[in-house]
Amino acid sequence: MKKLITVAVFALIFAGLTHGQNKNQPNVLFIAVDDLRPELGCYGQSHIHSPHIDKLAETGLVFNRAYCNIPVCGASRASILSGIRPNRTRFLDYSCRQDEDVPGVVSLPMHFKNNGYTTVSLGKIYHHQNDGKGSWSETPWFPEGDWQGWQAYVMPESHKQIEPRPNGNGINGSSFEWADAPDHIYPDGMIADEAVRRMRQFRNSGEPFFLAVGFLKPHLPFNAPKKYWDLYDFDEIQLPDNMKKPDGAPDESMHNFGELRNYTDVPDQGPLDEEFMRKLIHGYYACVSYTDAQIGKVLNELERLGLAENTIVILWGDHGWHLGEHDLWCKHCNFEKVLHTPLILRAPGKKQNLKTDALVEFVDIYPSLVELAGLEKPFHLQGKSFVQLAENPNQPWKEEVFCRWIRGETVVTKTHTYTEWFSDQTGKVTARMMYNLADDPEETINISEKPENKKLVEELSEKLKKHIEERDGLVIP
Repeated sequence: MKKLITVAVFALIFAGLTHGQNKNQPNVLFIAVDDLRPELGCYGQSHIHSPHIDKLAETGLVFNRAYCNIPVCGASRASILSGIRPNRTRFLDYSCRQDEDVPGVVSLPMHFKNNGYTTVSLGKIYHHQNDGKGSWSETPWFPEGDWQGWQAYVMPESHKQIEPRPNGNGINGSSFEWADAPDHIYPDGMIADEAVRRMRQFRNSGEPFFLAVGFLKPHLPFNAPKKYWDLYDFDEIQLPDNMKKPDGAPDESMHNFGELRNYTDVPDQGPLDEEFMRKLIHGYYACVSYTDAQIGKVLNELERLGLAENTIVILWGDHGWHLGEHDLWCKHCNFEKVLHTPLILRAPGKKQNLKTDALVEFVDIYPSLVELAGLEKPFHLQGKSFVQLAENPNQPWKEEVFCRWIRGETVVTKTHTYTEWFSDQTGKVTARMMYNLADDPEETINISEKPENKKLVEELSEKLKKHIEERDGLVIP
């Protein structure tokens, strides 16, 4: 009990510390994108139209091996913004709240606010708009409209399909639509317009800012203006090659992608029609390009206003996503496609057009931004600043990073991913899987039970055990 009280007291004391703003400290443009895979031009995927994100990548550092610590939006964001890893009792799913799981902890935007910055949240930053109490200089902003959350439908035929969810929490509708309309017809266009407006205010006031801009797409439903659908030829949309459960994978690794099955045009059980799956992929691509255009609008205005030279820009997707790989959709599992994430950093005075294969994870974002801004580092952070990689992207770095989902704990190394599932009752390992990413990047064969891999399995299992002990050593009330 004494340790719990001590952590809480020090956290609250730190929250009260305010340092004078150094005029040389940079602004921060913090761009979050929901459900974005690293399937972008700057990640070598030429079939995707992402010119604005690609342009950002050319002016900064692209992390080729960035990983979320948990593949679900609410928990991932709470972890990033608090700088604390998820574990078996905190940051469990989409509905979690930072204020409930780690009360009293100084969040990333709160730390900047306490150091003289004006902190503003636009769109989806925390999963719950009222989470992160004390983080923002004003009430978080979200587009007005008659939709619930990001379930924005504008076409009459879509509205005919809408049904209230049985639990009364939100609505169900079609999994995609394409309105022949301008960008601001959907929330992300409104978010970009608001970001432009706020940057103009900051330019006039001269106040240092931490501007968090959270875009909703490519989260379901895949709703985007028709012109972004038209960027892709449906006849050229390909299904992935590995549309089956990996050989030897445990049942614990699979799920019924209930998030997608919530939509009225998706069956509750069983396989999806091939043409429908291609339409979903088409919709996902269209939404990526739609959001890319909104990001471009924001970045172009930052440049036009003369703010770019003194503004840190960081862009991240809160986790990856399945598009039929392993016969899975959405996130909520421990496979590479949902753990591997896009992460791009541009900082004043740092080198441009760099890429790094260093392993980084999302708890590293908080300490990195703090270092770049020249602020003191809060004591509770569990990540490692990756700022040095912006000078030398090829230097030795982490040997492994860690992710988790429900009862599954994953360690990712330079060459392998290894996962163990634990029993809730006994805490013992109930299943495991391992993939050689160098030889089998699509994770098609679970090699954890092969005799020749016994020693490696033991080594990775020990790494997981040690990590869990260290991770849970920080006790948060």
